[in-house]
Amino acid sequence: MAEIFSLEYPQSLGVFDKYADAQKAVDFLSDHEFPVQNVLIVGTELKQVERVTGRLTWGKVLSAGASSGFMLGLLIGLVVSLFTDGSSAVSTILGGILLGLAFGMISGALGYAATRGQRDFSSVQKVVATKYEVLVEHKFLADGTALLATMPGSPSANPFA
Repeated sequence: MAEIFSLEYPQSLGVFDKYADAQKAVDFLSDHEFPVQNVLIVGTELKQVERVTGRLTWGKVLSAGASSGFMLGLLIGLVVSLFTDGSSAVSTILGGILLGLAFGMISGALGYAATRGQRDFSSVQKVVATKYEVLVEHKFLADGTALLATMPGSPSANPFA
């Protein structure tokens, strides 16, 4: 699998601020019969972005734990009920739900208590690239550079830019 993400002596065809611009350049190359199977788009200058989604409280922590515990308990209860007779299937499912609720709330509470108030917020994180570099195998660099110079909107294509 790693071979698909490597090139023989990769060279830069250009660096773009937006992924859509890098994609547009590769699409232009493809439209003009360039061997795009020898091209990589690489996100560079990575940064981690964390979006704070809200404040954590004991109520939110316990309800989130109960919710995930409910789903886990329901799943386990349903699976176990497949191996029981019909009369005890409902009580098996309900028992799984109750155990799931308890387990979810306890594990959520223990996790939140372990932070000791040092992280009283919820968030989502994502790693994003701030630049996108189009790389090509060295033997196709001259052709790719010449072709991209003819692309509409390219700095090389517009002498007044």
